[in-house]
Amino acid sequence: MKKDNDGSPAPVSPLRNWAGLTGLVVALGSFFAFLLLFAIDLFAHYSNPYLGILAYVVAPGFLFLGLGIMGLGAWLQWWHARKVNGKKPRSRLTIDFSDPAERRRLFIFGAVSIVFLLCTAIGSYQSYQVSESVTFCGQACHTPMKPEFTAYQSSPHAKVACVECHVGHGADAFVKAKMNGVHQLIGVVTGNFNHPIKTPIHNLRPARETCEQCHWPQKFSGNIDRTYSHFLTDETNTPYSVRLSLKVGGADPAHGPVGGIHWHVSQNNKIEYIATDEKRQVIPWVRVTDSKGVVTEYRTRKFTNDIAGFEIRRMDCIDCHNRPAHRFQSPNDAVDFAMSVGKIDPQLPWVKSNSVAVLTRKYQTEDEALKGIANGLRAKYASTAGLDQLVGEVQAIYRQNFFPEMKADWRAYPENIGHKNWPGCFRCHDDNHAAVGSSRKIPASDCTSCHTIIAQGNAAELLQISPSGQKFKHPGDEVDGSCNDCHTGAL
Repeated sequence: MKKDNDGSPAPVSPLRNWAGLTGLVVALGSFFAFLLLFAIDLFAHYSNPYLGILAYVVAPGFLFLGLGIMGLGAWLQWWHARKVNGKKPRSRLTIDFSDPAERRRLFIFGAVSIVFLLCTAIGSYQSYQVSESVTFCGQACHTPMKPEFTAYQSSPHAKVACVECHVGHGADAFVKAKMNGVHQLIGVVTGNFNHPIKTPIHNLRPARETCEQCHWPQKFSGNIDRTYSHFLTDETNTPYSVRLSLKVGGADPAHGPVGGIHWHVSQNNKIEYIATDEKRQVIPWVRVTDSKGVVTEYRTRKFTNDIAGFEIRRMDCIDCHNRPAHRFQSPNDAVDFAMSVGKIDPQLPWVKSNSVAVLTRKYQTEDEALKGIANGLRAKYASTAGLDQLVGEVQAIYRQNFFPEMKADWRAYPENIGHKNWPGCFRCHDDNHAAVGSSRKIPASDCTSCHTIIAQGNAAELLQISPSGQKFKHPGDEVDGSCNDCHTGAL
């Protein structure tokens, strides 16, 4: 051991040991990573909660780990020196540049540190890129996010990154995103998350900050022609199509008349409502403020509560387009589509009802479901040509829309566009909401307010186009009430 001129032990640095140097490099690298991630998070176009986890949880964690290793190394150095020399060594860091060995060690340490910091910078930036990617959002939390990620990949917004809708701007959104990201991480690690994931998301950014960044709210769309193809559940799978002229209209008087479905999001109108359930399906109170400032309050007969105890929500795009990127098709609609494009042969007897039946059986796991679908269809069509294609397509429908481990399918997520399988428009336009102090009902509570039936039926009937509209003809017997009173998405 080196000694000073007075014979006492030479100064010993607490870092002159492998543990201390390792801790120093880890601490410096993590601090550098924190600064880089903080800068990226500060100047990024939008905040990313996963980046927040890296910057404010992971990087500081490694910083404290490095400091802890340094402390452990210093203690071991002190303990060893005291044990050997019987006295506490003086802790002073000295570097003798005249010593070739010390110069070599310093050079090696500096070179390794530079390489480590360079790798830290590259790794931090790549971590940022990965953390804002769709793959990370959908697959890092594989089990809880599998249904949403699968549905997203075949949605109209499959090219829009998750963070563009689910992460907000500003200090308030920044803090919420960071806290929510940590909460989600803990939930995935501990397995403590909802089955299925609850919707609607109450802290989702307003539509004006998300949807309207791409979809121009002032656009006048007018009427849009759409044909919906269905098949009945009889032996011949009778086709039945409905061709509609949807009155989408517009919301800005500068670009066309304000009216149609998009009247609801006009900047000159303000629509507020109260929902008494978590899924916003029961709406007993609506308040409308028109372009002239006239306020009209509508209530259902049974809703006599004081509104002070309820959340009043202003209507925006998401109240109707509530599944824009994560739509789970009902088995009825999914099979109809597959038959309409030839993926399932409509000539197979009872194929519509048999396919829907095997899809809606209760299964505990996806593997059990796929086997059950195959066995069920093979029992019905044992000697039929094209059986493998039928089984494969129905299984594909199941994988796309059913997730038994998460208890997620169309039944868990109401869709508010239209009114076939869910109340949708009729949550408010049900002819049961009367103006306070009057018998006047919410307008547009009939079948022709939002769409006109141009043609309906099969084959030659679809050529009988009526621009002024036809009365809806229900296949079979005529029925009263809303569509969703009978149609549930299954048989």
